[in-house]
Amino acid sequence: MGFFTPTAYDAVPAVSPAYHDESPMPNHSHDLLVIGAGPAGYVAAIRAAQLGLNTAVVDKEPALGGTCLRVGCIPSKALLESSHKYEDALLHFKEHGISVDGVKLDLPTMLKRKDKVVKTLTGGVASLMKKNKVAVYHGTASFNADKSVTIGDDTVTAKHVLIATGSVPATIPGVDLADDRVDTSTEALDYQEVPEHLAVIGAGVIGLELGSVWRRLGAKVTVIEYLDRIFPGMDDELANAAMKTLKKQGIAFQLGCAVTGVKSGKDGVTISIKDKDDVKADRVLVAVGRRPNTEGLGLDQVGITPNRRGQIEVNERFETGVAGIFAVGDVVPGPMLAHKAEEEGIACVEMIATGHGHIDYNTVPGIVYTHPEIASVGKTEEQLKDEGIDYNKGSFPLIANGRARANNETDGFVKVLADAATDRVLGVHILADAAGDLIAECATAMAFGASSEDIARACHAHPTLSEAVKEAALGVAGRSIHI
Repeated sequence: MGFFTPTAYDAVPAVSPAYHDESPMPNHSHDLLVIGAGPAGYVAAIRAAQLGLNTAVVDKEPALGGTCLRVGCIPSKALLESSHKYEDALLHFKEHGISVDGVKLDLPTMLKRKDKVVKTLTGGVASLMKKNKVAVYHGTASFNADKSVTIGDDTVTAKHVLIATGSVPATIPGVDLADDRVDTSTEALDYQEVPEHLAVIGAGVIGLELGSVWRRLGAKVTVIEYLDRIFPGMDDELANAAMKTLKKQGIAFQLGCAVTGVKSGKDGVTISIKDKDDVKADRVLVAVGRRPNTEGLGLDQVGITPNRRGQIEVNERFETGVAGIFAVGDVVPGPMLAHKAEEEGIACVEMIATGHGHIDYNTVPGIVYTHPEIASVGKTEEQLKDEGIDYNKGSFPLIANGRARANNETDGFVKVLADAATDRVLGVHILADAAGDLIAECATAMAFGASSEDIARACHAHPTLSEAVKEAALGVAGRSIHI
């Protein structure tokens, strides 16, 4: 496809009710309209504007940034950080020779800080739209048969439309999300008091991150999972080690449990489990995953039919099968990760504007922000075995790392998996304080086709946690130094 020259904005007699007045005046006709201003959408809009496309974005919420910034990634990490500091002050400062008396929780202030972080970042996205001359509409977008898009009283046309509407919480039969005591992650970010007993249905990322927050703040937390393990799809060794650590911290697990219903009463909630005893709690957090958010888009008007999972199928260029309509992020198949969505958004608009774009799905990391953090990139051992790929493994425990010892953060390990024939790194799995930062080196190395020898030969500063990555890479060839 060719490169588009931006067109001048046409004047309109008045500001549209759907229009956000901090952005350029829209003319209701654009080279690209992005539906959804989450990580995929707003990043795609910025990149498209950089490439010279007359770009607009629409979102139904007043604050831009999508689920991630408003009620997902950012507020949850703010609470994880605050709750971690609270627990450190309560239990661990004394290990460092710091005596603190009378530590108490001020939950309203903690929540206020979380809200301030969110407000600052969503405001930052609005500023980026203005800086990049991206027109912003607010309202629910719906396709018309001619591929124009209705937003409130406006009808917007575009040469290309990018669907980036993200996802919404999923539930299971017998669980009513309208119940006042049954919550999704959105409500669990804003509890006005610490539950005495919080039951979490689902042992995935969302459930264990938010379960960790409220456990640190004083709640009894019970995690109920249908499968016989936590973190489905994660490397087995990593998931098992993480569960041991979380158990040690006080989270209770009931695995292999099929929830058949949740009933709310005056004294709390009763969770019914097939062939097992009921679980009674004060509140229930339903964290069984998320589903694509396509309701109200009018996909049928333009001939797009989601698959049985509710996802919009696309080709390698993110085309939906309807000319001029594209989709990225949580609404398409693949892991529901903000950074994966961002990369898809950028790749998509680069293909639209220049004919070329790139994303390497083998090097998309996944991170769980519990403590310690859990991070992975590439293949798990189980995947390599299933695919019949011969590999060598190097592993290094954090307890043997000098910085981890100095920080008193010795739980965890780094594991590097490399092709037995070529030594090319195929996967890295980390349980460690700051694992989410450590995995970046590994993703970068894999993106350039690095071998474990390449990582091992690179000089890593001392004393740092990153030395554990180097040692694990050395371990692939059986030559770790410090174990």
